[in-house]
Amino acid sequence: MRLYDQVRSVHLERAHELDPAAIVYRVKRYDFDPQLATGIELAQAGTLGAARLALRSRITRVEVDEPLYLDSLPRTAAMLAALGLKRLFGAPRAQVATYAIENLDPFAARPPRLRSRIRRTLERMLSSYIWHRLDTVVYGTPGARDLYGERFARRPRRQLTVEALPSPCHCDEGRTVLRDPDGVVFLGSFSPRKGFGDVLAAWPAIRSRREGATLTLIGSGGMLEQAEAAAAEDPSIRLIVDPPRDVIHTELLRAHVLVLPSRRVGGWREQIGLPLVEALAHGCEVITTSETGIAEFLIDAGHLVLPGDADAARIADGVDAALGRHRSAADIRSALPRVDGRIAAGRALFDDRPTA
Repeated sequence: MRLYDQVRSVHLERAHELDPAAIVYRVKRYDFDPQLATGIELAQAGTLGAARLALRSRITRVEVDEPLYLDSLPRTAAMLAALGLKRLFGAPRAQVATYAIENLDPFAARPPRLRSRIRRTLERMLSSYIWHRLDTVVYGTPGARDLYGERFARRPRRQLTVEALPSPCHCDEGRTVLRDPDGVVFLGSFSPRKGFGDVLAAWPAIRSRREGATLTLIGSGGMLEQAEAAAAEDPSIRLIVDPPRDVIHTELLRAHVLVLPSRRVGGWREQIGLPLVEALAHGCEVITTSETGIAEFLIDAGHLVLPGDADAARIADGVDAALGRHRSAADIRSALPRVDGRIAAGRALFDDRPTA
């Protein structure tokens, strides 16, 4: 079983490549594509529902959300407690594993209000309980591995790092999609934490240097009205709201550059950035910030990683430099692993064999 707080299209895509397992989730993300759910056992359950499911089902292996993902703590703890209760009546012990990519300690700051401090104390207790119940942890980034090593003294029986890098996408096989040498794409949530406003602010400077440059905005979010206004006022900006997966793949094949200048906002930091790995898989030049957990790989692979506080002027310089690079999609893809990192990690969660 895979116990997730949220389920999205990418979870469904990966599920088709991993060993069959039911996915128990609390909510669907905005990018959930029901067509991808064919052949996958899905069940929606809250905290009590997850516990009841554990009591009624014969679960031998369960993948849970990582212990520093606070939103999922009550459901995960309830299910693990139910599994522990079953052991008192002779049920075999279920193996528990997690995939960890968190790179910002949610317990580092002390909340100002008493109610928040009490809640944070309870969350810390639940997080510790889940951590101590884990048999295997697969880290998706070195930053996550270091953070968990600092936060928890105990080590699980198995822990390994499988970096969250994509394998090349082969969706272009059998068809021809021409790459626009001046094409830039922003993919993801239209929000301050993704640097969306800074991308819009940088665009006039980019256009002043490259008249043929085009910007495709793909996604949705709280700044959708700004996206709509920008696309209405500037013919070089195109807006695609929540498209199906095949459209996203096609747009990434067409684009030369993907820009996603993530910012640290409150207690949130970019763990990896799904748009980044999808852009890499399609051979795009990537511009992002040092907030992502794969920043070191991106630097080594020749992409542009800006400081986390880079302003619109720095972003404009970065996009202009990336558009001036003439690496082919094949060259960019050549730095990627043969097996998608998340798929390799998923296979390693309950596999004692070494993972390459």
